[in-house]
Amino acid sequence: MWQWQTWSGLPYLTCDLLADWQHGFFTRQFAPREPHQIVPILAATATTHRLKQVHGNVVLTPTEISSTAEVEAETGNALADGLLTEQRQQAVWVASADCNPILIANRHTGNVAAVHAGWRGTSLNIVTMAVKRLLAQGGSLADLIVAIGPAIDGEVYQVTTQVGLEVCRSIATKPLSGDIDADLTILRAIPNSPLLPDAQAGRVRLDVRRVNQLQLEQLGVDPQQISIAPHCTYQEPEYFFSYRREKLKKIQWSGIVST
Repeated sequence: MWQWQTWSGLPYLTCDLLADWQHGFFTRQFAPREPHQIVPILAATATTHRLKQVHGNVVLTPTEISSTAEVEAETGNALADGLLTEQRQQAVWVASADCNPILIANRHTGNVAAVHAGWRGTSLNIVTMAVKRLLAQGGSLADLIVAIGPAIDGEVYQVTTQVGLEVCRSIATKPLSGDIDADLTILRAIPNSPLLPDAQAGRVRLDVRRVNQLQLEQLGVDPQQISIAPHCTYQEPEYFFSYRREKLKKIQWSGIVST
């Protein structure tokens, strides 16, 4: 389902589900290139759109970036964590290290979205926001394809119990009471639960990719329309930057072009 590609000897990943769209999950080997320098690999004539990511759940279009969005004074980049195309040959990009880069395509309209979903954005249902905005342009849930790119694996992502509960609240199958032990029991009963045990008191392991997958499935997206990259940014330093591993603000880019 996932394939390694190369450009000038540099590796990047593509997802078979998105074969009809030019896209890529680019590795650390492409640093320090910016999206406008990478986009010709995908589509020479595509316009490039990016953000100043802030770990929220705002999803913007290129028009909103240039007209109504709040922007960072230094760079002029809009403050948001998701981008949604409006017309053909628009390339949307997100940066990530351990957070989830999620690319979504709409087979009905040809439009696409790129989402940066860290644990905070995931707790705020950013992928759901992106899906709803895509569907507002046309099509149905059955028209969507979702690729969740390389991110830190739940088996090695230790967080506080409070963070784990906050993120997983969005996919709870029963109302949570605020009692930590009772809430953990509810969440761990979810099949293939994203909340994993940890030996340290007050800590759990958290699979953020699985939370995003469950949010999509609970929205009505068929599991066969979703693919998760079998790569961990923390455990594969030869390909990916990881803030959790290196404590350095270095990122890799993921992008997709509308058809």
